[in-house]
Amino acid sequence: MQRRKFLQGAGIAGILASGTAPAIVMAQQNIRWRLASSFPKSLDTIFGAAEEMSKTISELSEGKFQIDVFAAGELVPAFGVFDAVQQGTVEMAHTASYYYVGKNDALAFDCAVPFGLNARMINAWMYDAGGLQLMRELFARYDIVNFPLGNTGAQWGGWYRKEIKSVEDLKGLKIRISNLAGRVLTKLGAVPQAIPGGELYQALEKGTIDAVEWTTVYDDYKLGFHKVAPYGYYPAWWEGGAQLTLYANMKAYNALPKRYQELIRVAASDAHTRMTAKYDARNPDTIRKLVAEGAKINRFPKDMMDASFKARNELFAELNDTNPDWKKIYAHYEKFLRDEYSWFRLSEMSYDQYMTSIKL
Repeated sequence: MQRRKFLQGAGIAGILASGTAPAIVMAQQNIRWRLASSFPKSLDTIFGAAEEMSKTISELSEGKFQIDVFAAGELVPAFGVFDAVQQGTVEMAHTASYYYVGKNDALAFDCAVPFGLNARMINAWMYDAGGLQLMRELFARYDIVNFPLGNTGAQWGGWYRKEIKSVEDLKGLKIRISNLAGRVLTKLGAVPQAIPGGELYQALEKGTIDAVEWTTVYDDYKLGFHKVAPYGYYPAWWEGGAQLTLYANMKAYNALPKRYQELIRVAASDAHTRMTAKYDARNPDTIRKLVAEGAKINRFPKDMMDASFKARNELFAELNDTNPDWKKIYAHYEKFLRDEYSWFRLSEMSYDQYMTSIKL
């Protein structure tokens, strides 16, 4: 409630630039949009981010701008939201852009790429180093306006029916995994599967897949993966910081009053920050619950990590040769990645390493 009051009292002054806020808001027309999510309602963190954004927009517009949020499958399938926004079937969607690498591999930069930026870094790239502008140029070709809306932070490496003792154990492994990481693992002999979140437990339980990666331990625990696949591994080298994105149909967005466009930006940014905070606050207690319930937690073997990184570089070189959009964004992204880690090695990482080595 305090957050809403702050936005209404302070932030609204910047959003509604002249006059008194209530008077100007009341002068705006009534608008009702639909937002299709790629996620089930059970995920209060990810699905909840779109709901939080919608509530903020409603409150700041005095109920004049309403956005109805629908879970995956209620309006369109989980992986159908990109097309739905592009075609104007719905005005908005909340999704992970790496789901759509089949359309253009470069869309993965809007979410996560293997051995890429962490959550802090992708925020810096998007908001201050030109990443958002690069992605806007790409999305414009699909008649979509994109806004960052949430980041999970470094994700969990998934749940496996059997132990992963070396890179050899990946051969023939049927694993639910999204984005370019699936192509990396294919080079190592695994068999990637694309399955929506709402169908994952059943697929794992029935043996349709041997392993699953989803998000972080907080969401994974709620979905119960550890009950049928007790071996949990870290880190998810494919998602050092996975950004979720709000899509708006370009024609519908451009038709909005400028103040409503700004409301979307502010509300999305607010929910974006709060998602990472939720995961960071809730994951520690969740890992304790998992261990208490018999989950077996291990780090991925180094030979697997090294082989994955090598395969990642091979894949990226191939994409550089075949996709001009990838080549353009990758050059910018990879330079930023190198620069950020050279700094983080001195700052964040050295501090974190010390703090994790002492008894608190």
